[in-house]
Amino acid sequence: MLQAIDLSKRYEDGILALDALNLEIKEGEVFCLLGANGAGKTTTINLFLDFIEPSGGQAMINGIDATKDPLEAKKHVSFVSENVMLYGNFTARQNLDFFAKLGGKRNLSKEDYYMHMREVGLQEEAFEKKLKTFSKGMRQKVGLTIAIIKDAPNILLDEPTTGLDPKAASELLQILFQQKKLGKSILMCTHDIFRAKAIADRVGIMKEGRLVMVRTREELLEDDLEKIYMAYMQEMIITGQ
Repeated sequence: MLQAIDLSKRYEDGILALDALNLEIKEGEVFCLLGANGAGKTTTINLFLDFIEPSGGQAMINGIDATKDPLEAKKHVSFVSENVMLYGNFTARQNLDFFAKLGGKRNLSKEDYYMHMREVGLQEEAFEKKLKTFSKGMRQKVGLTIAIIKDAPNILLDEPTTGLDPKAASELLQILFQQKKLGKSILMCTHDIFRAKAIADRVGIMKEGRLVMVRTREELLEDDLEKIYMAYMQEMIITGQ
C-alpha cells in the first residue's frame, strides 16, 4: 500500500511543488495522476523514492516511512520512469541479471529471464541484443521486466507511455492489468487521459501541487474526463499559471 500523509515539498527557490497531499492506494488498485508539467506529479514520485526530502508530511510504502527508512521502503517498491536508464552495452538479459542481483535475486537462470521477457512481449530475437539498438518501447519492456522480477508489492510509473506507439502503449497497459490482478498497488503519473481512463480504478488531477479532483472508475462512466481536464487546463491558461 502507498500512502501520502500531508506530504509537502517546498524547494529552495520558494516554489511549493507539493502542498499537503493526502492519498492512499490500496492493494490491487491503480491510481493515475493527471496534471500539467509542474503540477507536482513527478515530485510525488520522487518523494516516495526518497530522491528528495519532504518539507513536511510522510510518504509511506507498506507502512514504512520512505524518508526515515529509505532502504527498507525501497525493498517494497519498483519504479519505471519515462526514460528507463539501462546499460546500452549490456544485452537485455545482462541488464536483467545485473538489476535482479542488485535487488537480491541471485537464483534466476537464463531461462527465467527469457520467461519474464516473453511475459512483457519482448521479441525473442532481442533477448541477447545490446540495449543501445533498442527502440524506446523495447527499452520500456526491459524496464518493466526488471520491475516484475523484483516482485515488489507496489509499482510507481512516471509518464511510462510517453513516446510509445499505440501498440507498445497498449501492451504496457496489459502488463499493468496483470500486475493489478496480482494485488500490486500502482501509482502512474501521466498526461495520457485515454490510457488513464482505460486502466485506472481512480483518477486524480493535480494543480499547483494540490490534488484538486479525484474520480472513481464508476464516476468516470458518468463524467467526461476529457472535458474536466481541458477545463482545468484552460483555467491555467486564462490565469497565466
